[in-house]
Amino acid sequence: MKRLLAVIALFVAGMGFACAAVNINTASVDELDAVKGIGPGKAKAIVDYRTKNGPFKSVDDLNGVKGFGDKSIAKLRKELSVGETPAKSAKK
Repeated sequence: MKRLLAVIALFVAGMGFACAAVNINTASVDELDAVKGIGPGKAKAIVDYRTKNGPFKSVDDLNGVKGFGDKSIAKLRKELSVGETPAKSAKK
């Protein structure tokens, strides 16, 4: 029963992910696993890497995570983010 509820929750959450990129600096293993192209192993590797090394500065930093290369990062780029980029202040 718990498993069914978890699947339903992930499905509902996944519907929201279709509209927005998943922040690799804040997403849980389950949220990352819901992204097409990232399975449970890669999702855990992202969270483990983030815990050990701190937040990602860009999606390209996934190169340091086991299981990710340039091709896989290119395919996932539109689905992932590192959070909102602060607006640059205008200098006078």
